[in-house]
Amino acid sequence: AAAFPLISSVQKLVLYETRARYFLVGSNPAETKYRVLKIDRTEPKDLVIIDDKHVYTQQEVRELLGRLDLGNRTKIGQKGSSGLSRAVSAFGIVGFVRFLEGYYIVLITKRRKMADIGGHSIYKIEDTNMIYIPNDSVRVSHPDEARYLRIFQNVDLSSNFYFSYSYDLSHSLQYNLTVLRMPLETLKTVTTQTRQESFDIFEDEGLSTQGGSGVFGICSKPYEKYVWNGKLLEAVRDTVHRDWLLYIIHGFCGQSKLLIYGRPIYVTLIARRSSKFAGTRFLKRGSNSEGDVANEVETEQILYDASVMSFSVGSYSSYVQVRGSVPLYWSQDISTMMPKPPITLDQADPFAHVAALHFDQMLQRFGSPIIILNLVKEREKRKHERILSEELVAAVTYLNQFLPPEHAIIYIPWDMAKYTKSKLCNVLDRLNVIAESVVKKTGFFVNRPDSYCSILRPDEKWNELGGCVVSTGRLQTGVLRTNCVDCLDRTNTAQFMVGKCALAYQLYSLGLIDKPNLQFDTDAVRLFEELYEDHGDTLSLQYGGSQLVHRVKTYRKIAPWTQHSKDIMQTLSRYYSNAFSDADRQDSINLFLGVFKPSEGKPHLWELPTDFYLHHKNTLSPSQTRQSYTYWWTAGVLKHLPLPFDEVICAENRRKLTVKKFHKYEEEIDIHNEFFRPYELTSFDETFCLAMTNSTRDFMPKNVGIDPSPFTVRKPDETGKSVLGNKNNREETVLQRKTAASAPPPPSEEAVSSSSEDDSGTDKEDEGAVSQRSTPVKVTDTGDNTKITENVVQSTKDVYGVNLSDIPSEDDLAIYTRFVQLGQGQHKQDKGSQPFSSKHHVDRVINLTPISSFSQDNIYEVQPPRTDRKSIEIFHAHIQAGRGNMQPLGKDDFLMYREYIRNRYM
Repeated sequence: AAAFPLISSVQKLVLYETRARYFLVGSNPAETKYRVLKIDRTEPKDLVIIDDKHVYTQQEVRELLGRLDLGNRTKIGQKGSSGLSRAVSAFGIVGFVRFLEGYYIVLITKRRKMADIGGHSIYKIEDTNMIYIPNDSVRVSHPDEARYLRIFQNVDLSSNFYFSYSYDLSHSLQYNLTVLRMPLETLKTVTTQTRQESFDIFEDEGLSTQGGSGVFGICSKPYEKYVWNGKLLEAVRDTVHRDWLLYIIHGFCGQSKLLIYGRPIYVTLIARRSSKFAGTRFLKRGSNSEGDVANEVETEQILYDASVMSFSVGSYSSYVQVRGSVPLYWSQDISTMMPKPPITLDQADPFAHVAALHFDQMLQRFGSPIIILNLVKEREKRKHERILSEELVAAVTYLNQFLPPEHAIIYIPWDMAKYTKSKLCNVLDRLNVIAESVVKKTGFFVNRPDSYCSILRPDEKWNELGGCVVSTGRLQTGVLRTNCVDCLDRTNTAQFMVGKCALAYQLYSLGLIDKPNLQFDTDAVRLFEELYEDHGDTLSLQYGGSQLVHRVKTYRKIAPWTQHSKDIMQTLSRYYSNAFSDADRQDSINLFLGVFKPSEGKPHLWELPTDFYLHHKNTLSPSQTRQSYTYWWTAGVLKHLPLPFDEVICAENRRKLTVKKFHKYEEEIDIHNEFFRPYELTSFDETFCLAMTNSTRDFMPKNVGIDPSPFTVRKPDETGKSVLGNKNNREETVLQRKTAASAPPPPSEEAVSSSSEDDSGTDKEDEGAVSQRSTPVKVTDTGDNTKITENVVQSTKDVYGVNLSDIPSEDDLAIYTRFVQLGQGQHKQDKGSQPFSSKHHVDRVINLTPISSFSQDNIYEVQPPRTDRKSIEIFHAHIQAGRGNMQPLGKDDFLMYREYIRNRYM
């Protein structure tokens, strides 16, 4: 890679307060670099924030806080009453929000590590704290403030909100790695002139004089559509350093470890929910006037070999697909209290205006071809879902007239409900055929070229694969967009089948399987299926108010009979949520996302009869620019197809990047230091990789015989604890997929609260340095230790089919004896040919020289290895240093030592 991702240097925060100001002190994990924000508390309604952009050392911050403490005491020299008190410890700022009084600051006070991608940790928010900024003496109270506060807090930030300090979660892995692989010449033109805002004592030896000795750190502008706190950070975005800005996404994040004969492969599933036209099931349908659709979620499956974690040399692969409501103006009236309210088309759209805006966004982000998989019913006694299909076909046909044929939108209608009821058809077999054709058209992303064995022995399916082949690997061009009416149950099963097909290609591209095929009932697919079901349940709770009603097992027709009663309960739960709690949740989402802004003299949020005009901008003021009926795409998009416009190197995209040049040892780009944290004491049992779902521990049957491969088909009753639904494991899973509809989470052992008694400004946490190469047993405190150990530690007979403690057979012993005798016969040395020694009175002596390196084709005669001159000099210097004779330091040694001092103390 030409560059490295920039790591935020504000990861630990402490909020100090005086009567007149809040001081927010942020530091990096090693506590070597600090930044300070000053927040004024004397303004009743305005937000006044000062960021001096200076990087402090630990000593400077202590002196600053000491001076503030002395200066704010009521009497000079009085020790009892502190002038500066510590209010709260945190891990990041969600944002600043104002209703009718003054501003609040929202801080993340608990976090839990959920995944890591190439050493970049992804955290889930576990708890937040909302603090009112203005002082009580200047507070102007308003009677409706408390109600707005309650509505805002109804968005449970501890339910499936995620962030990362170094990885851009709003973009795909393909985008992030494409940016890092930009040519050096391009990066040099973008590089900012000022390398560091703070004074540097080694400025005379800076990067400008050293030419190419530095490396580039790169940070891209987040994709606004998937950022959920964009409006909350709007007030400070232009005034504070970018390290303070922490962008959060909403959706799902899960990671499991697939062990292939001990080789750790991490399978990660990330779902990003769109913050545009966001809301609940019956209240948000179709599209708004901007082309943003309801329940739009981008799902990305990432696969990588965890034994090598660097983005530049590791093996990474990803596949992206999208779900979203049908892009038309349509709705369902829930006032009728019917389980399935009738579908109505609200506006005629003969020129497919909103569909054009929607597909234009998709062409920019994903390239072509865009494939629509429409799963709604085609045959109905009463015309219901078919209304949407007919309109969507008309819109796609209209739009395709103007696109070049090779980049046309592909439309695949498939009535999934009809096939499910049919006894002759297997739903998943048919879906598998569709999945194969889709993945062949779009291809997938992998950051390494095809392996030599696949060039020697090419697979038929591999040669037909689409996408874009480049020198560094493959790029996914185009995307599959799946929809049914709700985009929940049917959509999740279809996405799982496409994901399973793509997973096979991903494993094949990384050289882990010999053919790009995966069978059901293998450990790998069971692990992937559980990830997808957690993903489906979480997204379903967020939009529909209940977990999935129909699962993969339902469509495979192997679901147990108890599942039917559970399905009925989920249907009732979904109906109750839609009828009674969805309106309140919609109000909360509108307030949180800044769609509705409270102000004096205007109706309150709860007084509005509808939020229609809030989401449809053209209802308040007509659009200034009128879109063409024929050239419906953004200028420049068509020129670069099938590649997505967002990933093309051009001036417009360069403006979205922040590029800085660093010395190679600086903390802002050192992901190894960030991940392993050599300066922290870590408890091995608490490392993240041990708590992950593991294919060997959780899915591989106990009596696996001689085949521990995760790609071997097992019998349905042959399984690990997870699939059978072990109670403790299920409870953990449910805990992990709590969403906005569920209650606040109980404090878990992984989420450690910030402590206000700790004076050092550090917050202990469970993340620690994760050892990627080991998979020891996780010891829990639940009393199940022995049970878990039994699952992992198996006898050699179970694993290899051979009991190693058995005595070797007579045949084996005879072969071994012959081998020993041959060796002895060849290397016997006659005593007569040796000088006589009084110490040895033996007739025959076997003289075997120890094996070290082989100069000839002989395992006994050896010569010492040849050593180069530099190695001999290093060894001699080492010996001399041991005797106290130090060698003079060279220029490189001085530079490295200065780097160390500057990073540690400056």
